[in-house]
Amino acid sequence: MGVTKHFDFDLETKAIGKICKALGHPTRIQIMTLLWKRNNRTCGEIVELIPLAQSTISKHLLELKKANLVNIKNEGKKIIYSIEVDNIQILKKYLTSYLSTIEISEQKKSTVLATRREIRGRNSYLKQYNYQFPDKKLKQVV
Repeated sequence: MGVTKHFDFDLETKAIGKICKALGHPTRIQIMTLLWKRNNRTCGEIVELIPLAQSTISKHLLELKKANLVNIKNEGKKIIYSIEVDNIQILKKYLTSYLSTIEISEQKKSTVLATRREIRGRNSYLKQYNYQFPDKKLKQVV
């Protein structure tokens, strides 16, 4: 049997990892965006704005709650969700610090976000949104 290596990270690093993992799904990012625009929403209000099943939205809200990104307040039979601002501030502080250490030239900025068009063939609907990287060549059929 092998030995499992384990490293204890500091509390802030663990919190950032937990937050990023919770935000690793587009639906959860959309939920956070809706709550940021107008805090204190019920699950039903979120379901009206995101075309997914109520059970799906509830599961995503639970994941956000586990990561301490949303607060839950009971008002009668309703559950009101709001953003936990302190954890968002931790993420903001980390990302600001991290991004200030990275320098991307203006020329590279335009190519990183550009998308390819007119790609045909098997799974072309998947390839049309791939990022363009100078060292990667996608086969284009004309």
